[in-house]
Amino acid sequence: MALLPRLRQLMRRPVSASRVGARRPTGAARRGDTLHEDALRSMLGDDPNDEKAFVALAEIVRRRAAEAVAHEDPLSGHAEEAVTADRDAERQKAADLAVWSLGEELAGNPRAWYPLVEVARLSVRDDPEGAARRLSTAVERDHSGRALVAAVGLLRQAGRPVEALNLGVGHWRPKEHDPEVARELVLAALEADRPGEAKQHIAALDLHPRQRAVADLRTELQALVARAEGSPAGGSPAGA
Repeated sequence: MALLPRLRQLMRRPVSASRVGARRPTGAARRGDTLHEDALRSMLGDDPNDEKAFVALAEIVRRRAAEAVAHEDPLSGHAEEAVTADRDAERQKAADLAVWSLGEELAGNPRAWYPLVEVARLSVRDDPEGAARRLSTAVERDHSGRALVAAVGLLRQAGRPVEALNLGVGHWRPKEHDPEVARELVLAALEADRPGEAKQHIAALDLHPRQRAVADLRTELQALVARAEGSPAGGSPAGA
């Protein structure tokens, strides 16, 4: 279909930070979407890591791409059921590619990490190496630890706890980062059947400057490790 090559071409174009927040002209856009899209792009130009704005804009481009596929001519040479299944698959693929293109565009801003995480989410199963590179870049761009929380969590959800640990251990700064990084690392260690490593991550919370703020988290994580060690094969940690 014609839409997919166009989207792939967009994905291959070099990204410039000056394009972030720019309006994409389209004759197919809904009138309300155009104003909303402009506002969302402006917000993301100011803060490319605004999660709510990204999700809202992604929904617009996702719907637009899916509708473009739906309006194309039916596939020939297939039974009606097969045509419907093929069209649904193409709509999903087009929608994902549109969000991918949006994420790559916004990632041209050197402050952007959230768009990189979202593109990695779309590619982690089919292109794990590319996803790992994007996550590493995202983590390096963020000094709060929020990107690391998201990146480690994404790898865990993809069934890659060892990779999650490698990324987290290489970038975690317990004194500076969001303590939620510890939660993700402990869960990844338990999922990798490494309770001893999980305990080390809990111990690293002692370096956090606000000990009262991490007291409840430490207690919760210690309980998770104790529960995992008490099961015959390590078990599946709660909250995974």
